[in-house]
Amino acid sequence: MRRAVLALVPLLVLGLPGSPAAPAPAAVAPAASGWVWPVAGPRIVVRPFLAPATPYSAGHRGADLAADGSAVAVRAVMSGVVHFAGVVVDRPVITVRQGQVLATVEPVSPLVATGDAVEAGQVIGTLEPGHCARPCVHLGVRVAGEYVSPLLYLGGLQRAVLLPLG
Repeated sequence: MRRAVLALVPLLVLGLPGSPAAPAPAAVAPAASGWVWPVAGPRIVVRPFLAPATPYSAGHRGADLAADGSAVAVRAVMSGVVHFAGVVVDRPVITVRQGQVLATVEPVSPLVATGDAVEAGQVIGTLEPGHCARPCVHLGVRVAGEYVSPLLYLGGLQRAVLLPLG
């Protein structure tokens, strides 16, 4: 019996014409209906989602997305209701809820308040410096309490390919 492994290759540069990292358009998942990128500019993943081995293990429960600078406008990635807008520990955070999906951006100073209805693409805050060495926004997505890769919704994930072992 032959065994196979599932190879998932993160896409680090999205939407840049001629980018050597960009696969053929047919191999890249499109954005989910109603989802938008949170910041303007080139779509660069500074640090991809890395699922933890267990719910309490180390991992990177979101994706760090490059921004054109600090103090840029951050947009709601989906329509919904602001579930939280405030500071967690020492970082400003905004979470938007749509059903069982929560999308969180940080470090983002809120221009919205808990309970506000927002539309995908609406400016909800201003990016603060300090999360990455270069300006970036951290986007985390939870579905029914479980963290998933934001690129499942923003598009850009390469399709999974089964490879033979060895």
